[in-house]
Amino acid sequence: VDFNDPMYLHPSDTPGANLVAEQLTDNDNYGVWSRAVLIALKGKNKIGFIDGTCAKPYQDSSLFHQWERCNTIVLSWIMNTVSKELFTGIVYSMLNSQLWDEYASMVTLPSCGCATSKAYIEHDQQQKLLQFLMGLTDSYGGIRSQLLMMNPLPIVGQAYSLISQEESHRGIIAGNSNVPNVPAVFYSNTSNYK
Repeated sequence: VDFNDPMYLHPSDTPGANLVAEQLTDNDNYGVWSRAVLIALKGKNKIGFIDGTCAKPYQDSSLFHQWERCNTIVLSWIMNTVSKELFTGIVYSMLNSQLWDEYASMVTLPSCGCATSKAYIEHDQQQKLLQFLMGLTDSYGGIRSQLLMMNPLPIVGQAYSLISQEESHRGIIAGNSNVPNVPAVFYSNTSNYK
């Protein structure tokens, strides 16, 4: 591959390399972080991997594996610039969301209006709520306990809304200092369950 081709990899282009010094920690530094990442990717001639101009070749193309190698390295550079807490929360959210989607496609809950159907649906909602709440960081222990004491238990969407309100309240009290603006689900092991 030619040196000017976006799929060219220099010997120093390794997955463990730090692309930028700025680390994404929350919404407050997203603008600075994204600008630094874009500049670094342009400098390495890899911006096409995130804006789509360096399209993935067909699987039978001789450049398919080279494109996959480059794409993987670009992804690793970006992942290396995201704080571990934020990245872990996002990954767990995505994985658990996929697991619930797969579970829902394999197990069909009864849809009739009978008591058994309602019990199955309620149990399913409780499982999702518990997984969501248990995935929150320890700083949400108080609101987690309050939500678990509610009768009836809220659904995940309601719990998310209450946690978002709590975050807003914390931000107002703290004068927005040292309080991340990233929604709690990014620090959770689960995502938007209905």
